[in-house]
Amino acid sequence: MRGGPDDPDDHLADKPYVLCELGEHTDDTEHAAHLWTAETEPPRNLWFRWTESGSGLRVHHRFVTLPGCPARLINVDEGYRQWCGFPDEHPGEHSFHVTDPLRDALAEQARLEAQQLISEDDADDTPDES
Repeated sequence: MRGGPDDPDDHLADKPYVLCELGEHTDDTEHAAHLWTAETEPPRNLWFRWTESGSGLRVHHRFVTLPGCPARLINVDEGYRQWCGFPDEHPGEHSFHVTDPLRDALAEQARLEAQQLISEDDADDTPDES
C-alpha cells in the first residue's frame, strides 16, 4: 500500500486488540477495524477484516485497502463537516451515527491514564522548595 505501513502485521503488533467499528450488522458481514489512512490522493485506508465461524473458535482475517465512504455530515450552524470514517459501500449506518459504549469507555480510560501520566511528570519536574 503506497503511503502505508511496510507490513500490516507489524502495525498490529502494538495493538493488543481491535474492535469492529461498523456498529450493528448481521453475522454474514465481515467485522472491520481501521488501521491506517495513506496520504495519497484520493486517500486509501488499510482495514483489518475478519469473520468468526461457529462458536468463534475459528477466525478468518485479511487486510484490505479500500477507498473511504464519500458521505459527510454537514452542520451549517456550527460550521463543520464530518466525513464518514468507514469504507465505501459499508453496511449499515455511517460512522457519525454509530455509538459504541465499549469504545467510548476505552477512550475515556486512555484519556484518564494519559492525564495521570502528565500529572505525574509535572509533579516530578516541580522543584523542591526546601
